[in-house]
Amino acid sequence: MAASTEAPEPWYLALLGFAEHFRTSSPPKIRLCVHCLQAVFQFKPPPRVEARTHLQLGSVLYRHTKNSELAQSHLEKAWFISQQISFFMYVKFEAASILSEFYCQQNLVDSAKPVLRKAIQISQQTPYWHCRLLFQLAQLHALEKDLVSACDLLGVGAEYARVMGSEYTRALFLLSKGMLLLMERKLSEVHPLLTLCGTIVENWQGNPIQKESLRVFFLVLQVTHYLDAGQVKSVKPCLKQLQQCIQTISTLHDDEILPTNPAALFHWLPKEHMCVLVYLVTVMHSMQAGYLEKAQKYTDKALMQLEKLKMLDSSPILSTFQVILLEHIIMCRLVTGHKATALQEISQVCQLCQQSPRLFTNHAAQLHTLLGLYCISVNCMDNAEAQFTAALQMTTHQELWTFIVTNLASVYIREGNRHQELYSLLERINPDHNFPVSSHCLRAAAFYIRGLLSFFQGRYNEAKRFLRETLKMSNAEDLNRLMACSLVLLGHIFFVLGNHRESNNMVVPAMQLASKIPDMSVQLWSSALLKDLNKACGNTMDAHEAAQMHQNFSQQLLQDHIAACSLPEHNLISWTDGLPPVQFQPQNGPTTSLGSLL
Repeated sequence: MAASTEAPEPWYLALLGFAEHFRTSSPPKIRLCVHCLQAVFQFKPPPRVEARTHLQLGSVLYRHTKNSELAQSHLEKAWFISQQISFFMYVKFEAASILSEFYCQQNLVDSAKPVLRKAIQISQQTPYWHCRLLFQLAQLHALEKDLVSACDLLGVGAEYARVMGSEYTRALFLLSKGMLLLMERKLSEVHPLLTLCGTIVENWQGNPIQKESLRVFFLVLQVTHYLDAGQVKSVKPCLKQLQQCIQTISTLHDDEILPTNPAALFHWLPKEHMCVLVYLVTVMHSMQAGYLEKAQKYTDKALMQLEKLKMLDSSPILSTFQVILLEHIIMCRLVTGHKATALQEISQVCQLCQQSPRLFTNHAAQLHTLLGLYCISVNCMDNAEAQFTAALQMTTHQELWTFIVTNLASVYIREGNRHQELYSLLERINPDHNFPVSSHCLRAAAFYIRGLLSFFQGRYNEAKRFLRETLKMSNAEDLNRLMACSLVLLGHIFFVLGNHRESNNMVVPAMQLASKIPDMSVQLWSSALLKDLNKACGNTMDAHEAAQMHQNFSQQLLQDHIAACSLPEHNLISWTDGLPPVQFQPQNGPTTSLGSLL
């Protein structure tokens, strides 16, 4: 391109054409693409062409090669040269955005921030780029867990979008801020913000897909807020609206007409990603409510959709969705008596985390928690304690911390000789006084743990008080699994006290509920109690039938136990530090006691 004219020189167009041809070949010929772009510099091009070529080279090297040093050099030159040129917005801000993204990938976050701040400062007359760069810097702060700075930037973006006349983008900024406030548990700020967002979304008249995507974002926040609070029944109307909303979006055709306001050129998520997200929150709800077959159905649908998407899309959010889905279905499998499958899926989560350090950082505590739950299911209590202890050291998330402590307390109760550690834990999750989180479900579980301890200590009246509280709370929010566990334990207490009629009134609905979930351990427990109850009452036929059921459940659990403990992945129970092991040594056979199952 000649310095004195705007028309590109033929040599430049030819080299650019060849470079693009090689880049888009199947498979891409990146080395030849890079050669063509490097050849541009032989012609001593003017600054605009030089900056653009540095940007193109930097982008290609960053996206398609491992030559990070050369990619960094070209991107930094593009950013430096473009700042000296007036009215060169696209290259200038694209260079800032990609360079910052590159710095973050190289763990050079402190280098990324000043680039983004400078770009935000000089982009105020370019609405699209100003909004995009604000989102990018807010995301960087959020990844660093600096949610206060991220929220401040999103607030600035919301006000800028309002001034620019884009209520759509204003809603995106405010909903993003609401999401971070939920993560920070700043509920007093979340409620008025979500109310404002609801009004903006309903009043905004624009592209139908954009409007529905805002509604999905808004409803996802509402649903996750309810689920975080353990309010499984209260969330149902919102969840139903969300499911209807995603059905509406799937029937709409993408409108190719771009918004006239440059500040509105944003999408929250692609339509296909939103579908997976709605499946995900449905799985979360089904698992908490104890509808485990439904959770399985939606997990299968979501994972199938994810596999298709990952063939065409390398977006890291898809791996995050996959890990969260697997985390939930693993818990379901442990309840339904499919430990071997759960263990293989835990191994799958390990492999996904191996591929992404950030994914591992964000999910290491959950991974150790899942291994702890698996250890309980195969009666490896020492390993369970080690896994839960490792998980506690890795999380600052209050709900997860409370969940881990509750399960660790159950381990100490089963071991029967850890009184000091147990009472120390119970003080920290006292459901009657200063409970650490607002979750209805976790508080109900804390009452159950107290009831379990009182039962083992022979303090039956105290146990009944705690368990009735769990029942009341479980009934209020349809927490079916907690309800089944409480009913069978109450049934056991009444049986010990010789009140067979009251025991039967508890155990029969416990068995019905456990069959509906299905919860294999509660079914095993209930059938054993029914056998003893009917025997004590002289009901020989019913006692025989219950004994047969108990035998069937025992055999299923025993076979699954042997299968799980024989897998090479069983060795994961010994891993408590660093990255998960890639290779597993095969097991000679089960090394754990089956006493707790039989």
